[in-house]
Amino acid sequence: MTDLVCVGALAGAYGVKGESRLKSFCAVPEDIARYSPLTDERGAAAYAITLTGTISNGFAARIAGVTSKEQADALRGVRLYARRAQLPSLPDDEFYHADLIGLEVLDTGGTPLGHVRSVLNHGAGDLLEIHGPGLAATLLLPFTRAAVPTVDLERGRIIADPPDGLL
Repeated sequence: MTDLVCVGALAGAYGVKGESRLKSFCAVPEDIARYSPLTDERGAAAYAITLTGTISNGFAARIAGVTSKEQADALRGVRLYARRAQLPSLPDDEFYHADLIGLEVLDTGGTPLGHVRSVLNHGAGDLLEIHGPGLAATLLLPFTRAAVPTVDLERGRIIADPPDGLL
């Protein structure tokens, strides 16, 4: 597990006075402001943010030191990270996506299926994108208790019981 967890991303300028478009990846989107200042993925740059309004697909936000549209546009695509210690503790059956990426995936018989490349959500629930040498194509496994009965972060693995016909 890494000390930094991605909680949002900047999506360019909002207006001409230096505000930015901010996408929040938090369960409660407004909580992203509670974790400010945020950093880039290396922890090198700090971004103190203040939410100024709600817009389509996110928030309008002020970033300390950003005073022009050009400066805000230059930050487009920057992913924002919070330190794990800033984030709330999760119940036993919930996980940060960052903790799942890279885990080995085994079937219930112990046969390796691959590794989690990403966690996707297109509105109907989380899907684990699994890649591996034994797979003909990318496997999108529903991240449900039935399809993923065990997540063992200490051992770095997931035990999966894919629905019939998925493999």
